[in-house]
Amino acid sequence: MKILVINGPNLNMLGIREPEIYGRRDYAALVAFIREEAAKRGLEVECRQSNSEGEIVTLIQQAYKVFDGIVINPAAYTHTSVAILDALKTVAIPTVEVHLSDINAREEFRRFSFVSLAAKKTICGKGFDGYAEALDFFASPGE
Repeated sequence: MKILVINGPNLNMLGIREPEIYGRRDYAALVAFIREEAAKRGLEVECRQSNSEGEIVTLIQQAYKVFDGIVINPAAYTHTSVAILDALKTVAIPTVEVHLSDINAREEFRRFSFVSLAAKKTICGKGFDGYAEALDFFASPGE
């Protein structure tokens, strides 16, 4: 099973950006973690990061008939991007939304997720482990 992992804006700055919220491990550590967890589950994974909404939409569109699932942390675009929502709905690839922090316990404007309207599952506030849980969703369908 092939899974595309998409990380949105500012996730490339992990370890620097608000470490009290996002932790001290950097983006390379996140990618290594995801690859290791995917391998444990027998999943093939490709990790991509973009600060551009249009590029994220293009990645989703290009995933059509190529990937079996999408794990997405749309970051700030969670709360603003109908374009990402529409792309996910268009390709209809099973999607799990992940957030390192608990968006429901943060500022009011962060509590609504457009992406959640297309996602099969949303995982918040579990740090890197949220990605492992998202991979579990694909490794154990139907559970």
